[in-house]
Amino acid sequence: MDNIALIESFGDFKDEKGISKIDLMAIIEDSLKTLLRKRFDSDDHFDVIVNPDKGDFQIFLNKTIVEDEMSEDDDLEIEISEAKKIDPTFEVGEDFTMEIPVAQLGRRNILTLKQILATKLQEHNNAMLYEQFRDRIGEIVVGEIHHIRHKHVILLDDEGNEFILPKENQIPSDFFKKGENIRAIVETVDFKGSKPQIIISRTAPKFLEKLLELEIPEIQDGTIMLKKVVRIPGEKAKIAVDAYDDRIDPVGACVGVKGSRIHGVVRELKNENIDVIQWSKNPEILVKRALGNVTINKIDINENSSYALVYTPVEEISKVIGKQGQNIRLASWLTGYEIDVYRESSEDDDVDLREFNDDIEQWILDEFKKVGLTTAKSVLDKDTESLLNMVDLEEETIEDVKRILREEFED
Repeated sequence: MDNIALIESFGDFKDEKGISKIDLMAIIEDSLKTLLRKRFDSDDHFDVIVNPDKGDFQIFLNKTIVEDEMSEDDDLEIEISEAKKIDPTFEVGEDFTMEIPVAQLGRRNILTLKQILATKLQEHNNAMLYEQFRDRIGEIVVGEIHHIRHKHVILLDDEGNEFILPKENQIPSDFFKKGENIRAIVETVDFKGSKPQIIISRTAPKFLEKLLELEIPEIQDGTIMLKKVVRIPGEKAKIAVDAYDDRIDPVGACVGVKGSRIHGVVRELKNENIDVIQWSKNPEILVKRALGNVTINKIDINENSSYALVYTPVEEISKVIGKQGQNIRLASWLTGYEIDVYRESSEDDDVDLREFNDDIEQWILDEFKKVGLTTAKSVLDKDTESLLNMVDLEEETIEDVKRILREEFED
């Protein structure tokens, strides 16, 4: 097999994988040197010249000219009489360079060369794939369902690149069919062995962000800012948005007329309920907006500990907390504040402190009774500093008592 025929045998691979001629020639040169090291233990005495324009390469062996019958290694030395047959001017000690045709390497070495080439071409493709998708982390990709397995789904894009969608990155209500096209974001790109593994996700908040960018031009062009996105995949999400221009209604622009803009995103996320609120630098306003359309009488904010205590009527408690605690949990994530709820109850709803003797030691209850605090509401209505001045108890003990009483009201 001649040089050109050998290179052309990799033409299909080059075209299929999109490897440039120059990159292919570099891989061929590296492969030839690898073969020479395998065959001769070193490539120090060889020169490999690759011509990308002609699609050809040459191998030259540099030998040292020695006296007749003094050659110890015919691969690296040539006797003077043999050298003079080629050029009578040669002298002992000079370098003698000769071209090595590929065919001279032998059939076995040519097959080895083809294997080395194929391996290096695949390594090149893997490296290119890794670089390509490492730069696309956080971007949406579209893939066709190729295999559905118990712990993950395998997708292929139009170029045959493989994506892995693990079970934990799937929306709980996702149901896939082979051949179906789905969208997700690139979450991580890592090497597994020698092959890059591209992990995608449909549960990450970033996926929701990118879907919103696709559906809402004002987010894409920067007119509206996505300040924060939190979600419980497939259940509920909250989005805080703001606008550079006060004349723009960022919430209305995101939702659209009768929900037209947000509807496509909701459908993609399997009917995930999405609340859109306007961002505020004022933490009290932000917490109120994050909790949604509920009645809130007062909010106590502790910025140092990122804590918010929300006072709300008894009948509003379930709305504030939401199904399985989803509303208050998402509001906490969105605002960055740990949110607790204090229900404001009528006198009839108050509870005598004696009913808490299973959870609070009797001597502690007696301390409150001495100063006329006989009900849960009477204790909770006073701040900790006031209680420290009234009863002979440590601050930590008072806080524990208030926590137990507050939990009773929340229940």
